[in-house]
Amino acid sequence: MSISLTPIGHVRGGRAEPADDAWDAVQAEIVLDAAQLGPEAALGLDGFSHIVVVFVFDRLDPAKLERNARHPRGRTDWPRTGILAQRGSPRPNRLGVTTCRLLGVDGMRIRVAGLDAVDGTPVLDIKPHMTGFDPRGEVREPDWAREIMRGYW
Repeated sequence: MSISLTPIGHVRGGRAEPADDAWDAVQAEIVLDAAQLGPEAALGLDGFSHIVVVFVFDRLDPAKLERNARHPRGRTDWPRTGILAQRGSPRPNRLGVTTCRLLGVDGMRIRVAGLDAVDGTPVLDIKPHMTGFDPRGEVREPDWAREIMRGYW
C-alpha cells in the first residue's frame, strides 16, 4: 500500500542546514498553502502556547534511511537501538514530529520557536498541544535518551 500526502505549508526562515543541537532559540515561520487550506484554517490556534508540527525530512538521501538498529548519532558509547526506539531523522518514512512554542499567528503565517526543521521543509500537519494528550502515568526512558537531549533545546 502506498500513501500520498500533500504538504499544507512549508517552513520559512530559521536554519538553512540541519544540526543536532540548540534548536530552542531558532525562530521560523510556517507559511500555509492557500491551495490546501482556507484562510481561517488557523483561527483560534493563537489560544495555545505550543503546537505539534508533523513534517518531512525531505533532504535525507533515501539510500541512508535506517530500517533496523544503529547507535544513536553514531555514538558507540550508546547502545545499538532500533530506529523505532529513537527520534533520529533517517526514519523509514522520513517523518518528524515536534512540539514547539507558538509565537503568533497572522492569517496563513504561523511563527514558531524550537521547531527542528530547516528552511523549505514541507509541513504535513499542525495540531495544538493539549495537556490532555500528554502521557498518562509514569514516563520511563533510558539514560542515553536523556543524555542525547542535553543541549538539543
